[in-house]
Amino acid sequence: MPSFDFDLFVIGGGSGGVRSARVAASLGKKVGIAEEYRYGGTCVIRGCVPKKLFVYASQYSEHFEDAAGFGWTVGESTFNWKKLIEAKDKEIARLEGLYRKGLDNAKAEIFDTRAELVDAHTIKLLKTGQTVTAETIVIATGGRPNLHTALPGHELCISSNEAFHLKELPKSILIAGGGYIAVEFANIFHGLGVETTLIYRGAEILSRFDQDLRKGLHEAMEEKGIRILCHDIIQSVEKTENGLSVRTKNDKSLTVDTVMLALGRTPNTENLGLEAAGVAINERGAVVVDEYSRTSVANIYALGDVTDRVQLTPVAIHEAMCFIETVYKNNPTRPDHELIPTAVFSQPEIGTVGLTEEEAAKRYPELEVYRAQFRPMKATLSGRAEKMIMKLIVNAADRKVIGAHILGHDAGEMAQLLGIPVKAGCTKDDFDRTMAVHPTAAEELVTMYSPSYRIRNGQRV
Repeated sequence: MPSFDFDLFVIGGGSGGVRSARVAASLGKKVGIAEEYRYGGTCVIRGCVPKKLFVYASQYSEHFEDAAGFGWTVGESTFNWKKLIEAKDKEIARLEGLYRKGLDNAKAEIFDTRAELVDAHTIKLLKTGQTVTAETIVIATGGRPNLHTALPGHELCISSNEAFHLKELPKSILIAGGGYIAVEFANIFHGLGVETTLIYRGAEILSRFDQDLRKGLHEAMEEKGIRILCHDIIQSVEKTENGLSVRTKNDKSLTVDTVMLALGRTPNTENLGLEAAGVAINERGAVVVDEYSRTSVANIYALGDVTDRVQLTPVAIHEAMCFIETVYKNNPTRPDHELIPTAVFSQPEIGTVGLTEEEAAKRYPELEVYRAQFRPMKATLSGRAEKMIMKLIVNAADRKVIGAHILGHDAGEMAQLLGIPVKAGCTKDDFDRTMAVHPTAAEELVTMYSPSYRIRNGQRV
């Protein structure tokens, strides 16, 4: 048998890469892992974690306003962007340290360098020029924001990466995109006092979510004062004395301090040596894998965003654990990408699991749709007009709940718990038999006894 320096070498120190390296090392395998930037990847360093901290910060302006309805007198409040950045950076540094500590405790060898493939078993570490060999290789290099280089003036714009490190909070911002990153940052900047405009080419924001939630969030954002321009795109960006001058396809002219592009993400596969190793990629630049995350080369696997399957941190971690089961525990395990609970940390939040009404109507002959829209209890004294929306999509034939969708405060927390009964195949009768917790918003999920409407053969009846 050939001799290798490592049993496993992982390229990329994000969620999927770190999990696969740490667990393999804890099983006694000799493991190396290389990361060119910081351990923790997109989620911890420049994604979900700092974004959620920004979401919390941006909500306080409304909390201060709401307090008056409950008898509180809140004095003059001010916001300091630099203090938020400092606090965020301190927390991210702490989390990166924990990732490193976990790898170190498991006895994985950590390399702070870019790594590239030389062939199917050889990796070059660019900082030193050293080459090492490995029996098995995992590619977990993640993705990056699409810079939209075809746009005139794209170099004047920022992405979500730079949004976490702005030296000053802009007075105004234009965000291009209609996905969860664009929507979340629109709410963040607005909550921090920035005049915010969102521009999106589609008819409605958040194209893959349930239509009721999309419309409900759109209305809530506009009521807050966020300007949303649908059916439009940026045509050009120019620097002027007054800021950035933006021209749109619909011949609108805007002048803002900052333009942020949130137009999708691109897998990090360039100059990685994939061709030299024989690893196939698709037309989007993503690594092509089979149902076990194996690439076109038998000993090389790929996990997470670099495969462009489902771009979510828990999915990358799940894929890593399936890789461990398959390769090191003699238990071939396919990643399960069905019925993934997810959240959009907009304001109000979206939490969802399963099929949207539109998707379900294409798959099932008859549906029962349970829908509730109401003003949450907190809003009765705060005076806020925001509404909550809750929907359950039920297959009429067997009464299984095949979709659950929430718009409102703590929707993400509810979606995690809803993921369990939906994944378990619970029926609407199971929901009906469950006692309500009162008074909560979530009790609506188990007290909607009669369908709001039915859908037969794609038509509402």
